[in-house]
Amino acid sequence: MSLADLTLARWRAMDTAAATRRADEAARLTGGRLVGLDTHPRPDGVRHRAVIERDGERYALIPGGEVTVGFDVDAWQPPPGQLASYREESLAGGFGFDPDPRAYLARVMTPPRTAVLPAVLMAVEPRRLPELPVATPSLLAGQGVRLPRPDEWEHACGAGARTLFRWGDTFPADASPYGCGKGPHHSPNAFGLHIAFDVYDSAEMTSDPASVYGGDGGEAVCGGYGTLLEWLPLATANRNPSTAEFLHGPEGEDTFGDFNARPVIDLD
Repeated sequence: MSLADLTLARWRAMDTAAATRRADEAARLTGGRLVGLDTHPRPDGVRHRAVIERDGERYALIPGGEVTVGFDVDAWQPPPGQLASYREESLAGGFGFDPDPRAYLARVMTPPRTAVLPAVLMAVEPRRLPELPVATPSLLAGQGVRLPRPDEWEHACGAGARTLFRWGDTFPADASPYGCGKGPHHSPNAFGLHIAFDVYDSAEMTSDPASVYGGDGGEAVCGGYGTLLEWLPLATANRNPSTAEFLHGPEGEDTFGDFNARPVIDLD
């Protein structure tokens, strides 16, 4: 089996020795070195986090296979506290939001779907955009890396979780979706990525100019949209269409330095 064919199910079924061999193989194939592999048993299988260093940058091994991405808005059952917060803050703010937050989610979340993805290496930390967004793909290609495709980004962020956020369906009441502090968004995800951690600073481009994930540049916070909608840009399947439109529009040139690109290395 080639590394590109490594599936999430196989990765979770491996013991530590087998996972180490596969991660070491990925490191050698890409001219890097394996610098760490953490293993944590879970009910859905072993959770391995493999980190490979290449040219001074750390990458996580992201297994692929047939995966489900997107979010089922119709099946979403918000906790009573989140629903009350939305109604008290967002509706009272006079922004014209729908009484049912599902209508808003349906506009900004990608629908549930199945995708077949190759295993890849993905940078643990996103990079700030060094060039205008339109030039970023060619710049990365010259370094032997590329932007993630939308399905790849969602899979890498959620790591198989079907919840609204990569850590669950609720946001922590005693934390903020931006700045330093505590909360599950500050912790590495199941694959070891530092991803979707700050609505201001963690927005990322993908290969699709219309799909920006991981943050909204602070739009909802600055607009005072209410707590639920302030956290929502960190949701795994939130593609932030208005943020993407702004980034690639005439005013985006002044703010593209606040957005990120997360390099991907193919394993085939």
